[in-house]
Amino acid sequence: MNLPQLIQNDRGLEPFAPVIISRIERAKDKEKELTQNGSLKDFAGGHYWFGLHKKHDGWVIRDWAPNATEIYVIGEFNDWQEQEAYQLQPIGNGQWELNLSENQLTHGQLYAFSMHWNGGQGKRIPAWSKRVVQDEHTKLFNAQVWIQEKDFEWKHPNYKRTDEAPLIYESHIGMAGEAERVHTYNEFREQTLPWIKAAGYNTIQLMAIPEHPYYGSFGYHVSSFFAPSSRFGTPEELKQLIDEAHGMGLSIIIDLVHSHAVKNEVEGLGKYDGTRFQFFHDGARGEHPAWDSYCFDYGKNDVLHFLLSNIRYWLEDFKFDGFRFDGVTSMLYYDHGLGKAFTQYADYYDQGIDDEAVTYFYLANKLIHNIDPNSLSVAEEVSGMPGLATPIDDGGYGFDYRMAMGVPDFWIKLIKEVTDENWDVGQIFYELTSKRLDEKVVSYAESHDQALVGDKTIIFRLIDKEMYFSMRKDQPNLTVDRGMALHKMIRLATATTAGGAYLNFMGNEFGHPEWIDFPREGNNWSYKNARRIWSLTENKELRYHLLADIDCEMMQWIRENHLLEIPEIYRRFDNKADQVLSYQRGDFLMVFNFNPTQSFTDYGIPLEASKYKILFNTDEERFGGQERIDKNMIYYTRPSKGLSSQHYLNLYLPARTGIVLKKQAFKRIK
Repeated sequence: MNLPQLIQNDRGLEPFAPVIISRIERAKDKEKELTQNGSLKDFAGGHYWFGLHKKHDGWVIRDWAPNATEIYVIGEFNDWQEQEAYQLQPIGNGQWELNLSENQLTHGQLYAFSMHWNGGQGKRIPAWSKRVVQDEHTKLFNAQVWIQEKDFEWKHPNYKRTDEAPLIYESHIGMAGEAERVHTYNEFREQTLPWIKAAGYNTIQLMAIPEHPYYGSFGYHVSSFFAPSSRFGTPEELKQLIDEAHGMGLSIIIDLVHSHAVKNEVEGLGKYDGTRFQFFHDGARGEHPAWDSYCFDYGKNDVLHFLLSNIRYWLEDFKFDGFRFDGVTSMLYYDHGLGKAFTQYADYYDQGIDDEAVTYFYLANKLIHNIDPNSLSVAEEVSGMPGLATPIDDGGYGFDYRMAMGVPDFWIKLIKEVTDENWDVGQIFYELTSKRLDEKVVSYAESHDQALVGDKTIIFRLIDKEMYFSMRKDQPNLTVDRGMALHKMIRLATATTAGGAYLNFMGNEFGHPEWIDFPREGNNWSYKNARRIWSLTENKELRYHLLADIDCEMMQWIRENHLLEIPEIYRRFDNKADQVLSYQRGDFLMVFNFNPTQSFTDYGIPLEASKYKILFNTDEERFGGQERIDKNMIYYTRPSKGLSSQHYLNLYLPARTGIVLKKQAFKRIK
């Protein structure tokens, strides 16, 4: 048996070779089935057929609704009444079609389907709609005729994401401004793009782009998969945002929610043609017990057609640079991975795996990289499924990266449960660097979930109520000093050990003081905490800008030196009692003293004969520190005995400080 590279890399997977190989073969067989009449890209062209389209002599609208008995287009043009002139006709295979003359529809008009099935009827927003709007007063959703006289003119049509390691700035358009309201694509383009560029990030991850009925869902209960959310503006304004980002050298990916869909029946896909099983599994398998949503049936070719077309649509029509796939764990397991420990390899290869979802990932990632080899594909996956971020040709599922979800979980658990004088630096290094050797990961210190009401960000865990009273520079406060010192060290350690990519949620880099609380009945529909207060960093009397400044220093340094593209991270030294940790990546040496009270003079880090210069450290005054370290010195290692004995780099290590040094050219005396 020819073993895939995945198994050759990890012989512990060899007992499961038949299962791994059968999954690959099943996916290849499905690809052959779907591509009998062309390529996978051709198969994923449903958005060019279904939905509303302008023709040279009128309009055509098509849909897939196999259980429907009648379908009418209703809207402003016919007073929302069913009329024979607006009735779709069946054309086979569950498909329906209607041709209309030029004057039967006008740009901007609202419309929907009146869907009939045996025993019922209901209003439906067409599944392939590319523009869906919500009435400000009634809160009802409708599709909107949206045809521009000429195609959008891209200023940077040939932009391609580079091989540079992604430094991702996770963002939400609506809450990216300071005002207590929903913000727009244009405001993000004009105000937030320059911030991200100046902060040193090279990739933006946009949340909540596909239309979703409930703003507070953070975009994870999608209703219209092909419609960019109109609450932020028009499709053209989103394209302008992307185009301008590309002109600044910034790539943009979006959260792709193909793991489930909102249950809504009028504005969503729930019981779209009168059945639960058109897009989703019937029965208990089709309902997510924790998310109150429907789960797609990846075994149906028509569902694959819908989802793969959605991928091609966002990549080609909007020129997004890739996706962060949400809820991958939920898709992989029949029980959605809920309450499962995943302590042995057998857990990934038992009868609880949804092989149809595995096939979908194979197809999705192959399609993404066929359309644009530079595209970025990231999996949000918590179980540790082997091969997830391994190339398809090596026996994997083809994602470029997986989210290192254990890292933020580790940090928050450590902060909550262990006093920092008892932090184990060896454990910290292990948790930050633990990953499969054949995969790359996106490391991050804290997730957006920790910023939501009911949880706390790292800075809030460390400082708590003092955030409101003691962030002025002229108000000394030991709690704030401790919190800021650890915040800087945690983020520096996480970024410098990142397994290929790094992510930050907007505002966390400067310790944004407010949690996120979207408008809801419980807060009287307030937008007070559904925003980001950027001006805090502009007030030099406050400390927030100090955290932003060191984050910018880190990102610029990481980018300029391609740090995350250096795969090897070597542990140089750790002392549990002293709480001192040191590791090396390329020519860069990171040294941390997590000890809360004790500073060390001439602390020896065992190295080969060499010399180093300090680039920056968390104790610098410009970053809110006490300026206890001389940055201008060149530090030479010293032998413990003779020249051939163990050398030590002797450093002054102030308490709660992280230091970045660079190895200098060194001529050894023979």
